[in-house]
Amino acid sequence: MAKSDHFIHCGALTKWFKELITDFQSIVILDSRQKIQEEYHKVGERRVITGTGSKPDEEVLNTLEEIQERHDAVKEIEKRLLDVHQICLDMAVLVEAQADPLDHQKSEVIRNLRKLMLVTNAVDHVQWGTDALKTAKSMQEISCKCKMIAISLVLIIAILTVLSISKSWKK
Repeated sequence: MAKSDHFIHCGALTKWFKELITDFQSIVILDSRQKIQEEYHKVGERRVITGTGSKPDEEVLNTLEEIQERHDAVKEIEKRLLDVHQICLDMAVLVEAQADPLDHQKSEVIRNLRKLMLVTNAVDHVQWGTDALKTAKSMQEISCKCKMIAISLVLIIAILTVLSISKSWKK
């Protein structure tokens, strides 16, 4: 059997199986609904006979059957509401359980931001210090040049003075 034939065959079987399940469900639901209605009918008839002592007519039985169906529907709605309520309670517990870790994470983020601000301030201070050192170095170089010029001038004056004194003693 070729691969494409196999897929076609499987698709047909799948479709047939789905139809079979749908038919089965409709039969079971219809059959069970009919049985439930017959049972309501019998229970209602017995209740009316017990309460009034006479056999009820079809209209009374139908009314009782409708009341019973509505009662069952209300019970089902109540059950589902209780399920929804339980889900809401579970969600509240989960939210409450997550609140502490979220608060902890929030405080960690704030603490880390403060550290980052301190680091940023430290970087600013280091930059300011580096700029101050550069300025001091350039001022030191200027000062050193001025000292050299002053020493040179003093030496020149001293040499001129010594020369002029030595010439005056030679005479």
